[in-house]
Amino acid sequence: MKYSVITFGCRVNQSDSLGFEEQLLASGAEASSPDAADLVVVNTCSVTASADQGARQTIRRIARLNPHAKVIVTGCYATREAAEVAGLPNVAQVVCNDDKPRLLSVLRNSSGGAGEQARELGSAERFGEGEGGCGAPLEPGIAGRTAFTLRVQTGCSEPCSYCIIPDTRGAPRSLPPDHVLAEVRRVVRAGFQEVALAGVHLGSYGRDLRPASSLTELLLALRELAATERTIAGRRVLFRISSLEPMDCTPELIDLVRTSDCFAPHFHLPLQHASGRILRAMRRPYDLSHYADVVNRIRAGNPLASIGSDIIVGFPGESEADADELASYLEGSPLTHLHVFPYSDRPGTVASRMGDRPSGIAVKERGARVRRVGAALSHRFVERQRGTTHRALTLEDGTLAVTGNYLKVRIPHGRSRNCWVTLRITQTDPLILGDVLGD
Repeated sequence: MKYSVITFGCRVNQSDSLGFEEQLLASGAEASSPDAADLVVVNTCSVTASADQGARQTIRRIARLNPHAKVIVTGCYATREAAEVAGLPNVAQVVCNDDKPRLLSVLRNSSGGAGEQARELGSAERFGEGEGGCGAPLEPGIAGRTAFTLRVQTGCSEPCSYCIIPDTRGAPRSLPPDHVLAEVRRVVRAGFQEVALAGVHLGSYGRDLRPASSLTELLLALRELAATERTIAGRRVLFRISSLEPMDCTPELIDLVRTSDCFAPHFHLPLQHASGRILRAMRRPYDLSHYADVVNRIRAGNPLASIGSDIIVGFPGESEADADELASYLEGSPLTHLHVFPYSDRPGTVASRMGDRPSGIAVKERGARVRRVGAALSHRFVERQRGTTHRALTLEDGTLAVTGNYLKVRIPHGRSRNCWVTLRITQTDPLILGDVLGD
């Protein structure tokens, strides 16, 4: 049987999709394009209306180009609007977020057409070239990724007024530290040398466990594991921390990343807005002063660290003065890249009931302004990298390498994929180029 997995949205979804890939490969299935697959899993996002629309368009396109495919839909959009998703063409099964870890067993136990398709997944003897009951192993390159994205936490209880995700992901749940460490050992020994740690509210890691733990405690344990793997197996592993809420990026965590070579100097800290009035309307649990202190501390300790952020423009009640305050802060900030989103109504949220909406023209203009600021910040950051030296992991055919601070650098031929190199950045415009100094 041929399969395809299509993923929308965050790193948590990426991690979940890697799990689907591994289960399917272990069942003996063969990866394929959506146009040729027997089974297509669509892992959806619902953070904005455009994310919902993108999922619908993709499902309709699959049905049009591959009418015999069985489409299984999961993720936040599927959880929030299960009946709507089930009515789309060729959708054989809708699997909510809570059932994601058991996606294949859910399909096997379901009734009707989707169940018949899913029961085939339990019999590796029927397809694939795997030995016995196992198919292809987990290894770098699965789903086209050299880094492994590991979800260590899911769920969120923060009451942000614009966000539907607490409804689609539920309360915070953390993987116990022993489970995380065991999974990291497994994927590292399978060949992965970079692991991205992901969570819906990653900074809340461990608070729900008994005994309680914390993200910093988990990072300390991972640092010990990285040292052990390097000593025993000779494997160098880099951990990349995905998005953190500003209030969770503590001085202890910042200093741990700065002083440990197993953590990438790469932060993503959603600001959303710089106006105190809008932050309060958004129900964000920090103010601009706190946010600025966090990013300034990161920059002071590591001038080359990348610091990204998410920004929402056009929130209900946003005035020109609020937009000016946002742009003014960003222009002088140490941020290195911005993801800019126009406010998107999510039915059922507090913000969806707010009035005083900026006009569409105003939202478009404010978004364009912030994107120009973001482009200038990125250009400034990249220019500062000229002449600097980095450890980097090769991607693709070995002629592209990603640094710890998330620069993608073109290097000369001569290396294969998934190799560590030391490189010096020699050019930053129009492409980032580097010379390899050694392995």
